[in-house]
Amino acid sequence: MTLFRPREAFQGEAGYALLPFQFRRLADDSPVLLTNDAGEHLWLESDDFLAFAQRRLSPVHPSFWDLESRHFLARKGQPLPLEAMAVQLRSRKAFLFQGPALHIFVVSLRCNHSCRYCQVSREADGPDAHQFDMSLADASRAADLVLEAPAPSVTVEFQGGEPLLAFAVIRHVVEHLEARKAERGKQIKYVITSVLHHLDEDKLAFMAAHHIELSTSLDGPAEIHNRNRPLPSRDSHARTLAGIAQAREVLGPHAVAALTTITKESLAVPEAIIDAYRNAGFHSIFLRPISPYGFAARSKRTDYSVAEFMGFYRRALVHLIRVNLDGYPMDEAYAALLLRSILTPFGHGYVDLRSPAGAGFGAWVYNYDGRVYASDESRMLAAMGDETFCMGSVQDSYEALLTSPAMQLIASAAVAESIPGCSTCAYLPFCGSDPIDSYRRQGDVIGHRPSSDFCQRQTAMLDLLFGMLRRGNPDEMAVFQSWVRRQSLAAD
Repeated sequence: MTLFRPREAFQGEAGYALLPFQFRRLADDSPVLLTNDAGEHLWLESDDFLAFAQRRLSPVHPSFWDLESRHFLARKGQPLPLEAMAVQLRSRKAFLFQGPALHIFVVSLRCNHSCRYCQVSREADGPDAHQFDMSLADASRAADLVLEAPAPSVTVEFQGGEPLLAFAVIRHVVEHLEARKAERGKQIKYVITSVLHHLDEDKLAFMAAHHIELSTSLDGPAEIHNRNRPLPSRDSHARTLAGIAQAREVLGPHAVAALTTITKESLAVPEAIIDAYRNAGFHSIFLRPISPYGFAARSKRTDYSVAEFMGFYRRALVHLIRVNLDGYPMDEAYAALLLRSILTPFGHGYVDLRSPAGAGFGAWVYNYDGRVYASDESRMLAAMGDETFCMGSVQDSYEALLTSPAMQLIASAAVAESIPGCSTCAYLPFCGSDPIDSYRRQGDVIGHRPSSDFCQRQTAMLDLLFGMLRRGNPDEMAVFQSWVRRQSLAAD
């Protein structure tokens, strides 16, 4: 909820004005959490909160100066701290000045896996399957659009299908961009999202020469991974681990990242999933719930509630903290991202949690057929027969794509600060708008926050983290601080 009455700021004997803030109580008997748009937060006991909200909190109260320094109140006779608050807000919204900085090339739909939860369209690899590869002409034009984007530093990510099956397209895009990036003043990071089963010396040599990183899927121990990501040979897990080892040997130990998709079977074994990542030498894990797109929308493996996922996640977090305390540094990527947003003055910039929304404003997707989409999710929707968020084609100008009807629809619900249910939420500074998710789940780009799975999960996640921060357990705080600083406990 939000409480701010500027017209009544200094009426009567009030010694201070209330500045804009939101508040939330995690439980009936808990203190009240206050947040503001600058990303500050503070806890007040119930009686103190009531006194503060009624503008009768004494200046000698221990929390008074914290409330002032964190811009929840302004003393009578003092100027409103608008400039300081504007600087903080600008720091958290720095991504707005960049334009789209993530550019995803879907270079092929070919894939030899048949993952039951796959969120995208795919085509079996075969003699006639090359028709599902991106043409070099479209790849060149898409690369030119990357260079037109105003962001000085961009990430180019190659996806599929299995992108290594169309490595010639990857090579063409990288060489095209490398030849022209200096004249445009660009710094470019390259990532290939792959199962890593099609690596060879030639591909790895090219990746090493251009500092290309790899991202793969590892769903935990072999029995879960092989069930989630089946191959006829039934050795998907072993081949993925072999690919990880092969890539690390050539590209270095930190050049390969992995994420896991949580299926219904995964919910019972969070500890085993984390231990599988530790055994594979990873120091970060992203516990990602399934999104309702593509094959995943028809699979019973997506059939679990937010409450079930959060039960899994709490167990996972407890185990991860124990792993860190035992001397092996490993973070949960999503929690680390949220904690940095809560505990530092900087926004996370994560595309899925931006306001204004990251779709189209922060990321573009160039499909194998030359169509351009506002996000990977909008491409998935198109594969399901809904082209609502197709911005156009690579033959269109940058300006035409950015002002397309798809982008205008996204923009109409892109600002969380103006959306019912978001504008008064205490977690607004740490969250964002996702019009495409709202459209997919609820039928319109604004949606209904109380019944939104995304909102329920995000609220539960922040309730969990803020509750742990409030409790202040020394071991938990030490691990969280190591995640925020990106350092191991030993380094602290």
